Amino acid sequence: MMIQEKLKNLRTQKGMSQEKMAKILSTDTSNYSRKENGITKIRDEEWEKLAKALEVSVEDIKDEAGLGIVHNENPTFNDNAGNYNHYHNIPNSIIENLQDYIKLLKEENESLKKENTYLKSQLK
Repeated sequence: MMIQEKLKNLRTQKGMSQEKMAKILSTDTSNYSRKENGITKIRDEEWEKLAKALEVSVEDIKDEAGLGIVHNENPTFNDNAGNYNHYHNIPNSIIENLQDYIKLLKEENESLKKENTYLKSQLK
């Protein structure tokens, strides 16, 4: 079960509406709905508020997925090792972090290339 489903199930089991949950997070219902559906990230402090309202721990909500909200539009990685197909959902937050890191590394690489060119010119 994905975290979104678990969060929704816990909310409905407790008889709480999305409107009530939105008020707990000091947001509007449509924004809460996006969070519950995995479209918008739920911040750590929001997880704490949700868990308290649902009378569970944050770990109880996240325990089966472990990595935070997994967006529905996640890319799937197909690992065809041997005779078995393995599919892995990669959370968008991890992909975004890796893309940011790649961008940073590319910028650093360009900076080092320029420095290298400059130092080589000084040797001549």
